[in-house]
Amino acid sequence: MNARVPANVLDASAALTHATRAWDDDIVRQLTDYIAIPAKSPSFDPDWAQHGYLDTVLRNAAAWVEAQKVPGLQLEIVRLEGRTPVLFFEIPASGTTAKQTVLMYGHLDKQPEFNGWRSGLGPWTPKYEDGKLYGRGGADDGYAVYASIAAVQALKAQNAPHPRIVGLIETCEESGSHDLLPYVDALRARLGDVALVVCLDSGAGNYDQLWLTTSLRGMASGVLKVEILTEGVHSGDASGLVPSSFRIMRQVLDRLEDSATGRLLPASFHCEVPAERLAQAQATAAILGDEIYKRFPWAHYDCGGAVQTALPTTTDPVQALLNRTWMPTLSVTGAEGFPELRNAGNVLRPYTAFKLSLRLPPLVDASAAVQELKALLEDNAPYQARVTFQGEGGATGWNAPATAPWFENALNAASQAHFGAPCGYIGQGGTIPLMNMLSAGFPTAQMMVCGVLGPRSNAHGPNEFLHVPYAKKLTAAVAQVIAAFPAA
Repeated sequence: MNARVPANVLDASAALTHATRAWDDDIVRQLTDYIAIPAKSPSFDPDWAQHGYLDTVLRNAAAWVEAQKVPGLQLEIVRLEGRTPVLFFEIPASGTTAKQTVLMYGHLDKQPEFNGWRSGLGPWTPKYEDGKLYGRGGADDGYAVYASIAAVQALKAQNAPHPRIVGLIETCEESGSHDLLPYVDALRARLGDVALVVCLDSGAGNYDQLWLTTSLRGMASGVLKVEILTEGVHSGDASGLVPSSFRIMRQVLDRLEDSATGRLLPASFHCEVPAERLAQAQATAAILGDEIYKRFPWAHYDCGGAVQTALPTTTDPVQALLNRTWMPTLSVTGAEGFPELRNAGNVLRPYTAFKLSLRLPPLVDASAAVQELKALLEDNAPYQARVTFQGEGGATGWNAPATAPWFENALNAASQAHFGAPCGYIGQGGTIPLMNMLSAGFPTAQMMVCGVLGPRSNAHGPNEFLHVPYAKKLTAAVAQVIAAFPAA
């Protein structure tokens, strides 16, 4: 048996070797099987319980965790009536007097298929190519439970002291984690005094260093529907007299958004960017430069023999970072009431419905935003059309707590050891509802929010991939940060 290493010391090279072996020998294969299962989140599969896919991926993950034989690990699948299940595990502290707990979080539910996958790829047809594992959900966020256990095994392999560790893996994150809070309440006593959260559901500015997420936007979503007729009518007969439901929709949305700039008009949907976050955005902009916006799959087109590329809202790197992390933005993510083009006759349609996704700055309350959104869109409808907004809930964003010295040192040491560069700090435009819940419940906990969703990984879209070489280093870096957890 290996001799116990001194407290807060971990051989980084050995940890990476151990993590690499775990990924090459087992985890890539486990995730390949996982990707093939269409375990869509409840919002996208209302019959999830009957289909059984969420149960399958949760059971598979649980069986794998138990098979790793981590000393002292206890695991169970917890089920509350009418809610998606969660996986919960506990690992006792080893070789330390630390009384607090590390919480490792991930999720196994997935976004829907989407279209546009390139030839040979698909959401449920995993493919490993050039170090990238393609398919829906591997990077967001099926790998988290596997990487978490691999990080613990890297600690155990060196007999490195570590605090008590618990894991919470949910199956409702892509639906806003509406099932999670009851589980947090039910498991609160078993969670313990959480002092460090390791959340592997976020992104990376590049694949060249460790990235810590410092903020997450919130989200308010729902369906806006405009009805003007009870049935479709001949467009030649009625147009000019019956207003188009699409034109009314545009007028209603103009109350919310300046269509020329994309700026949201209600002042309450905005907040001031904290000085620390602005300074971090400036530092990160200096690292990433124009890759901040060039990393997206912009459309190219021929304009008089010259190839042109669609443009972003800004080419200033600092403003680009702030736009996607601290500015509210509106996206229309779905539509109803439109026939397919091949079936589109000369008919004035009776209604238009849009699925709205409103990203909110980290410090804006989502529940209040949903209520304001409903009043703003429904009141005083043009032409007395029937305008309804059916809210689908909201999730308030998150701004990270102040970074403790030990945590900042551990992050930089891990990044230098595995990437040869200091840790980067970046806000993310997405939403992880758990983080706001945990910050409220454990206000002094440090938050290691990171992930593998780097440039072109395209979570939620076509050709989503997991960057395996980065995931290996991230796994080892997590082990190194946990090893640096201060003793009591």
